[in-house]
Amino acid sequence: MSKLIFGCGYLGGRVARLWHEAGHTVHVVTRSERRAEELAEAGYRPIVADVCDAASLSRLPSAETVLFAVGYDRNSHASIVDVYAGGLKTSLDALAGEPERIIYTSSTGVYGQTDGGMVDENSPTEPGREGGRACLAAERVLAAHRLGQVGIVLRLAGIYGPGRVPFLDRVRFGQPISVPQEGHLNLIHVDDAAAFVLAAEARATPPRTYCVGDGHPVVRRDYYGEVARVVGASEPIFATAEATAAVAARASTDKRICNDRLRTELGVSPRFPSYREGLRAILIGS
Repeated sequence: MSKLIFGCGYLGGRVARLWHEAGHTVHVVTRSERRAEELAEAGYRPIVADVCDAASLSRLPSAETVLFAVGYDRNSHASIVDVYAGGLKTSLDALAGEPERIIYTSSTGVYGQTDGGMVDENSPTEPGREGGRACLAAERVLAAHRLGQVGIVLRLAGIYGPGRVPFLDRVRFGQPISVPQEGHLNLIHVDDAAAFVLAAEARATPPRTYCVGDGHPVVRRDYYGEVARVVGASEPIFATAEATAAVAARASTDKRICNDRLRTELGVSPRFPSYREGLRAILIGS
């Protein structure tokens, strides 16, 4: 079978590898010629194109499954909504054939709740941050498109994994970290996120939306305390985050993501059931 990925980064790259190992033909869209060479060496079929440039997408191959996992480059000339929502619309319009599944990796940032309560797929989506608004706009693009009937939206919690544990070195060396102590982190290990993409492809009945998290939200001070414990450091030192900092903006919301639909409908559980198991797998011996 043939797969097409827009955005072969931290998550998309792992999905590409899983599909490739299963014997599928994997086409990957990238803006970078250098990245295209790396992808070709890995056994994929790269396409150099820009999701914001319709002309560059004029020769996309047919694919049974399409994954849109494009991240935002802060150096881009385009806005985040142009990349997420506009780029998704341009990509959908350019697709060849009739895909059986279109998977869009959204974010739990579409929720703006602040009371620490439980949130699921039916909860109100009123994002206060730009990234969350862009993700929600992209979800609506997919729903309104003629291909929306085969669309699957995965609202991903914060992805962590090898090379992506925030403030690791500062915690390790006892330096202050500018993050709030309160509020919940909702997390998913990148390998579990990739596995859930494949589970959604195989078992979801579109159109459908899923919240993707490990089901164990954690208060921030406890999370960083566990990072310190695993690496053998002293208790973390918290400094006050500047009100304008991105981390403070993220901390302005507080919710706990429920993954019941993911578990019951797709019949899957995370390999790393909480941040504790995930952090040990990443950090012990590092």
